[in-house]
Amino acid sequence: MPTSFNTEHAPFNLLTENQKKLLRDSLDIGYFDKKEVILEAGQPSDYVYVILKGDVAETDDHFSGNFEEEDEGFVAHYDNEELFGAITIINGSSRHTFTALEETISYLIPKATFLTLIEQNEDFSAFFKRTLAEKTRHLLSRQSDSDYDSSTFMLAQIDETCMRQPLVLASGSTIKEATQALKDHHADSLLVDRDGQYGMITKTDLLDAVVLKGLTLGSNIADLAHYKLLTVAPGDFLFNALVLMTRHKIERVVVQDEQQRLHGVVELVDVLSFFSNQSHVIGLQIEKASNLKELARAANGLNDLVRSLVSHGVKINFAMDLLAALNARIIGKVFDFLIPEEVRHKVCMLVLGSEGRGEQVLKTDQDNAIILSDDLVWPDRQKVLQQITDTLVSFGYPLCPGNIMVSNPMWVLTETQWKHQLVEWANTTNGEAQMNLAIFADAHVIAGDRGMFKKVRDFMFAHLAGNDVFYSYFASPIMRFSTPLTMFGSIKDSSKGIDIKKGGIFPIVHGIRTMALENRIKATNTFDRINALVEKKVLKKSFAENLSEALGLFVSLRLKQQLKTLAEGSEAEDANHIFISDMTKLDKEFFRDALHVVKDFKSRLSNRYRLER
Repeated sequence: MPTSFNTEHAPFNLLTENQKKLLRDSLDIGYFDKKEVILEAGQPSDYVYVILKGDVAETDDHFSGNFEEEDEGFVAHYDNEELFGAITIINGSSRHTFTALEETISYLIPKATFLTLIEQNEDFSAFFKRTLAEKTRHLLSRQSDSDYDSSTFMLAQIDETCMRQPLVLASGSTIKEATQALKDHHADSLLVDRDGQYGMITKTDLLDAVVLKGLTLGSNIADLAHYKLLTVAPGDFLFNALVLMTRHKIERVVVQDEQQRLHGVVELVDVLSFFSNQSHVIGLQIEKASNLKELARAANGLNDLVRSLVSHGVKINFAMDLLAALNARIIGKVFDFLIPEEVRHKVCMLVLGSEGRGEQVLKTDQDNAIILSDDLVWPDRQKVLQQITDTLVSFGYPLCPGNIMVSNPMWVLTETQWKHQLVEWANTTNGEAQMNLAIFADAHVIAGDRGMFKKVRDFMFAHLAGNDVFYSYFASPIMRFSTPLTMFGSIKDSSKGIDIKKGGIFPIVHGIRTMALENRIKATNTFDRINALVEKKVLKKSFAENLSEALGLFVSLRLKQQLKTLAEGSEAEDANHIFISDMTKLDKEFFRDALHVVKDFKSRLSNRYRLER
């Protein structure tokens, strides 16, 4: 009976002490010669194999038989401390063949023992039966209490403990009655029920109505209420309520369910009492800033906020949403400070690329553009737009290496000129034109007249509709960078590290961008686009969840490396390179699973857009 088997590595660390003893007591050792078939396709398995020393290849029926060269029949590769055969036992027979690539020694876990363990231990069973997305969710659900404490503000949900009972008055109530009700209930706002539709009124609204508008105390409050309410659902994350308030510069959101039933109101003061929040401090600094110098102080606090979010274990999607909202408010305020008031209604400022997708957590570079009204006359335009670029640089947003900024006239066009430019890019198959179109496809309005952008975007959708040749060219960069997997399916490491942007992030982002453009999806965030593609039945939900989890993992790993690079003062290029040696065994397994999701996605895209030409 082997005694050196390590039960502290996943998934065996999920077992209880008694279950670990059962495992150790039943273990045996197997010896396999080079090229010996350990498990054949279509056959059942009597064991789960855990490699002690050696290499094993998993191949499918496309395998040519040559282990020395790259072969499309290779499925995966297993080496020390990795296991195979578990899925074979669960399914009854093996889908693929497993062959020793060199002399291999393996621990053997008997089938009966393995079946007993997965029957007794739900977590252990889940490790083998769940997808990447399910594994990630399950792992989060098993975090210790101390882990929960460190990320309470991410996991807290909206319920009766964090919302106030709504103060509701009927339509027809007067300003005097509303003022008295607010005083009696020590409230700052109330809701008006107008035939089942709710509108909100604050103390400030009542004061303005009497002092500024000259209304009498007997006036109907239904005429003063704001009926386009921002809402959250019961059970939604409290963090989402904070993001919503940050993005829209408000201090309360209404809680309603899918049937529009009213549950309560979440006040900003209550959210802040739930956790000390650096993000809202920055948000307040942004709103209170009366000049660029004060705004710069807020902008300079963003990287510290990112470090805080990462150290608290905040899921990357949440961090992206919050940082995108804060960045948008900073850039929007720069727009308000520098663009003359008389021309703002004829100007639309866009953020592009990762900023437009809301996926730029740290300040990497500026990507922005301007749409101008066709009839705008603005003599000082270039001077003002150069000021915007220079100001953002002073706030810590580096210059774009590709000069995709409002200071570059190429990215400042009238509405009509933008339409012509998009047609030109779409009809040109060279890489630069296609890249520019991809950058614009992620555009998001940051300030100014949204209507102009909507017309340009809708024109782009219409022009590209049904253009299969365009989408084939547009999608082709996905195949430019190889997935960092060996021909045996293991992670292809390098002394320079793995470029996670090229090997993992870009194929998902650009592949989803292509599909979103083809399906006229207006969302720009990659996670939102994935969800929209599921709703349109373009992607299956299970695969979409795996894509989202894979992208989230890649972005999280890259962000940690970016923070490390920032702290060490290293070259910016180093931020995209991660090292397998820095990962735990479980992280490596998740990373490899995520890379296989990318490989699968690229294969699907290749078939969909006929990329292997």
